[in-house]
This record gives sequence, structure tokens and C-alpha cells, in this order.
Amino acid sequence: MSQLAQLSEAEIEDRFHVTGQRPVAFMLAGFARDGDGFTVQSDGDFFLTTLLAVQPERNLLIFDCSGSMESNRRLLQSQRNVFVARPGGIHVQFATGPAQEVIYGGAKAFATALPKFVVRLQRRESFRVVTPRVRPLAFFGRLPNGGLLNLPVHDLSVTGLGLIGSMLPDGLVNGLVLPNCHFALPEDEHDLLFSATIRHLTELESRSGIRQWQVGLQFNDLPAAAQNRVQRYIDKLERERRELT
Repeated sequence: MSQLAQLSEAEIEDRFHVTGQRPVAFMLAGFARDGDGFTVQSDGDFFLTTLLAVQPERNLLIFDCSGSMESNRRLLQSQRNVFVARPGGIHVQFATGPAQEVIYGGAKAFATALPKFVVRLQRRESFRVVTPRVRPLAFFGRLPNGGLLNLPVHDLSVTGLGLIGSMLPDGLVNGLVLPNCHFALPEDEHDLLFSATIRHLTELESRSGIRQWQVGLQFNDLPAAAQNRVQRYIDKLERERRELT
């Protein structure tokens, strides 16, 4: 069963819809800046386009024309146009009303009103967020030699987490299995308990010369109920960050 099939419409809207003019304009402006390609589907036709500019003060999205005069004609006659893309492997989709022809940058383009929302379906297995630096989550893992790995969590997904620290205990190597690990999510009554495998050890140096280590861990046996707790926490962080944009 797909991730969406397990959710109600309200949950889908809460989790995957980016709403509000400012967050929508901010996201679309990023796609325009990066030159991400979109397929725009109109009545009985579709063509590839790129977003050229976002003008929130005029409530306008400007995008490129097709090389086909017939496709351009059909789009101008369409009352609803659907844009679809996969930047970074993430499905992004939004719908707009009718478009009009404009001149942008000295060439013909289309303009339409900004969409009310953008649907962004982040792949659950790869959705990783950076956790707050203030009062960071604390990870504890017992090493096979009896030592303790205790570092703050840097980032988190439902399949693993990243740690960061200035020093590492002896015996840490790629592929090492930590059989007894735990950490607590904010406001949760019980710790998450699991085993984990070290997938990477990366040494970083800042511009000021400070050296730190990043440790990537993969969950081996995190129960489904615990995965849901992690996913809810990730969703909460995403909502809070969208509200700040």
C-alpha cells in the first residue's frame, strides 16, 4: 500500500500541501532560480517548460512558451493547467487557471495567477531533516567493546540519523553494528529503542579550522510504531519551518 493510500485527505493536505502566497511564491521562485523543468498539461496537450519568474506583488507566475504554436494556442484556451516536475526525485505538482501571453526578458512567455497550493510528495524513505540546534536530541549507543557513543543528533529520517561531534570513541568503523541504541523525541514519554549500523564516518573542517565528525547511522529494526513517531516529528519540523518562510 502506498504512503498516500494510508492517509486521509486531511492528512495528505496537512503533510504534503504547501499553502499560502508567501510559502508558495518562495518555493516556485526556487524552482525558477534552479531552472527545473516542468511538464505543463492543458486541454488535450502538454509540453515542457521552465518557470521564469515569480512576482508575488502582482500574484503572477511567468513561464516559458512551447516551441509549438499549436501547443501555445491550446494552452491559451485552457481554463486549467497542471504543472508537474520531479526536482531531486521529489514529485511536485500544482494547478493554475488560464494563462495569458506576455513579454518577459524581451521574448514571449506566459503568465498566470499563482496557485493556491503546491503538492510536494517527498519520498518517505529519503526524507531527512536537520534537527534543531537548540536543545539537540541526544543519541546513546553501546559499542561492542562496552564503550558509549553519546553525540547530538544532526539530522533525522525514518531510516536513520546523523550525529555530529568533535571527538569519537575508539573502535568506530563503517559497518559496525550497535545493538543497543536509544534517543528521545521531544514531548515523547518513551525512548526509541533499536539497533543501528554505521554507514559513514566523515571528518569536516570549518573555515575557522574547527574539525568535527559526522556519523551516519541506519536503523536496523526500528518498529513501525516508532517510525510513525519519527515521521510525525519530521512533519512537525517541516510545518514550523514553512510557517517561518
